[in-house]
Amino acid sequence: MSMMDDELEVTVDGVSYKVAELSAEAQGQVANLQFVDAQIADLNAKLAVYQTARNAYQAALQQLLPRTRQ
Repeated sequence: MSMMDDELEVTVDGVSYKVAELSAEAQGQVANLQFVDAQIADLNAKLAVYQTARNAYQAALQQLLPRTRQ
C-alpha cells in the first residue's frame, strides 16, 4: 500500500484497488488490515529484542558454568 491518501491502493490476489473507490465496509477492512499489520510489526520488533536478550543471557550463563572435560 502506498502512503498518499488520494492514491492509497490495496492489492488482493494480485489485483490493485484504489482504497478511495472501495465501499465504506471495504475501507474499514483495509483499516483493520493496516492496524493488524502494524501490531504484527511491533510484535516482531519486540521478539527481536527478546531473542537478543535471551542469547546474551545464555552466553552469560555459559561463561558461569563449570568447564567439563570431554
